[in-house]
Amino acid sequence: MLKRFLLLLPVLLLAGCATATFTRLTPNVQPRNANNLYPVEAAFDSQQQSLRWESIHAYVLVDGQPLPLRPVPLVRNRWEGLVPVPPGVNTVKYRFKFDYLYNSFGTAPKPNSVSSKVFTLKVVD
Repeated sequence: MLKRFLLLLPVLLLAGCATATFTRLTPNVQPRNANNLYPVEAAFDSQQQSLRWESIHAYVLVDGQPLPLRPVPLVRNRWEGLVPVPPGVNTVKYRFKFDYLYNSFGTAPKPNSVSSKVFTLKVVD
């Protein structure tokens, strides 16, 4: 029994380290604007100690299309971008995705990614 636990220990430790938290910082409802682009912002945090924060590439996914997010100046772990909502469309579903590298024992850094739950943006006239 102890051998079996020791074999699973590295998997359990890695699984526990990979928790990520997404916080949407924009409202669910926004008034329609002339350029049909709507700001979205998220805070991203992770307990994964091996995560290489400088390697993060953040996106907002709209209909499977990745749109880049940029870091918010002077604020740690916050990202912002624009979501297009065509005229005549009142709702759009989106999610945040963060690609990054993490340190691995005895090898070069490895890629990984995490995605948020799906959010809905409602545009009102």
